[in-house]
Amino acid sequence: MAEASISVAQDQLSCPVCLDILKDPVSLPCGHSYCVGCIKSCWDLDDQIGIYSCPQCRQTFTPRPVLGRNIMLAEVVEKLKETGLSGPPAPSPAGPGDVLCDVCTGRQVRAVKSCLVCLASYCQTHLQPHYEAPAFRRHKLVDVVKRLDAAVCPDHIRLLESFCQTDGEFICSLCTMGKHRGHDTVSAAAERTKKQKQLGATQRQTQQRLQEREKELQELRQAVDSLRSSAHTAVQDTDRIFTELIRSIERTRSELTQLIRAQERAAVSQAEGLLERLEQKIAELRRRDAELSQLSHTEDHIHFLQNFQSVCVPPGAGDSTSIPVGPHFSPEAVRRAVSGLKEQLENFCKEESVKISRTVSEVYSLQTPEHRTRAKLLHYACRLTLDPNTAHRHLRLSEGNRRVTWSREPQQYPDHPERFDSEFQVLCREGLSGTRCYWEVEWSGGWVYIGVTYKGLSRKGEGVDCHLGHNVKSWSLCCSGYSWSFRHNNEETAVPVLPSSRIGVYVDHRAGTLEFYSVSGDTVTLLYRVQTSFTEPLYPGFRFGNRGDSVTLSHLQVSFVLGEKQELQQFRLFSSLRGMKCDSTLSLDSKPTAHRVIYIPPPKISIEEPK
Repeated sequence: MAEASISVAQDQLSCPVCLDILKDPVSLPCGHSYCVGCIKSCWDLDDQIGIYSCPQCRQTFTPRPVLGRNIMLAEVVEKLKETGLSGPPAPSPAGPGDVLCDVCTGRQVRAVKSCLVCLASYCQTHLQPHYEAPAFRRHKLVDVVKRLDAAVCPDHIRLLESFCQTDGEFICSLCTMGKHRGHDTVSAAAERTKKQKQLGATQRQTQQRLQEREKELQELRQAVDSLRSSAHTAVQDTDRIFTELIRSIERTRSELTQLIRAQERAAVSQAEGLLERLEQKIAELRRRDAELSQLSHTEDHIHFLQNFQSVCVPPGAGDSTSIPVGPHFSPEAVRRAVSGLKEQLENFCKEESVKISRTVSEVYSLQTPEHRTRAKLLHYACRLTLDPNTAHRHLRLSEGNRRVTWSREPQQYPDHPERFDSEFQVLCREGLSGTRCYWEVEWSGGWVYIGVTYKGLSRKGEGVDCHLGHNVKSWSLCCSGYSWSFRHNNEETAVPVLPSSRIGVYVDHRAGTLEFYSVSGDTVTLLYRVQTSFTEPLYPGFRFGNRGDSVTLSHLQVSFVLGEKQELQQFRLFSSLRGMKCDSTLSLDSKPTAHRVIYIPPPKISIEEPK
């Protein structure tokens, strides 16, 4: 009978501890085999706790098992050694995701074991001293750990294998016998399974939110494309209509010119006929006058008397010299009529242009200021802080740099290039750029300027270059007890609405929108709106005019009532993604399942910090 041939890989006959060919192999009750010296060295470290485990499957044994030599496995090893089975393989190069040997230099070599005493990982070559040198015999070798320092118990220098649910900490096997004795502990795998389910739920909620935001993004992009297309069509229609209007005016001008020329030709033709008749009458009268003159000078009495009757006959009605010539022509009446038409057209165009502009604003505005509510504005709430480096020395900051008051006594502020040295002004630390932000302030005193400015606002000296709202770099709302106005570039516009002591400011930097609101409870009233193009980050700022004037940056809170537990979890996820502080401990509604959630915007949300 032919001898059977068995193909065995070298790593199948290697000790899991030393990774060398098994020497005097012994088998544990769990079925795994080790060198007798390797397993004894491992279990010698466990003598102090009295619990022994398999280095591979982690099955524990109490008391310490008696080790018996695996005769069959020893014979197989000896047989294969005779066929030329070599020692440990050469170190293999590291691949993606492999842990690198901490000793190898010059090339990337994959680590095969980690030492919990050395807190290092070794390749097959550099691991040999741990098996051969007596100084390393008591070191604890484990399978490769990627983050070795985070996977080792700092108290016992053992691998973290369990999770203490009581304290919420990862622990090793020795910790369960010490300060975590009696606590609820589970294996890391079991805790991973539990957290994996929670992670799956969170991931599903995140994916749902992602799909919703992607849908909103797609809808918004479609709206933008539609807006651009409609705007292009509107521009083409406007050009066509105004071209037709210009042509119509040109036709009217041509027709009026032709009418004047036709009337001119008719009048001139009539006048020329009258001129010819008048010249004929003059020639006849001159001939008659010559005959009368000749008769009056004749000396022949008989001739005089014979011709007197025929010459002295008076001209009849048909010989009248009265010719109906019209008054002198003047273009003044025509000029006045055309000028009147011009003024009427200009006034009509102005009135209609205002109407058309309003229509365009309404059509192409995604959200008009009149339709904004305080609840919607609070979605863009941001938390601001006053910058002490910009405050004038007569302005006192308090309440965590969220309140500023005009003080008679100067403050001991250090010198700073950004400090206002003459104007009683202060700016906020945060710069707003490329986003939408909303904040509210409480003001009191004689008069206060509330506004925004570019960082380049002059800080030294006096004049319009320093005043908030008096130059091209700043915009402000002037609040006082008797008048309200908006200022920009040293131009003032009266605000007719009487606001309250709380003012809301909304900025859409990308759209170039700045709005001021009067806030009363949950109601906001638009005071003034600016539509421009912002080219730099905007810094909220304040200016004071009288002693005791003060401004306080309000703490904004938003309240949502969520009826279902799932909605509450979704909001918690949403708030965590936004970096919000979420408090759902209150249940103020009549519904037993209702939750009232209040969040406070964290600092710098929707804000770009100055670089």
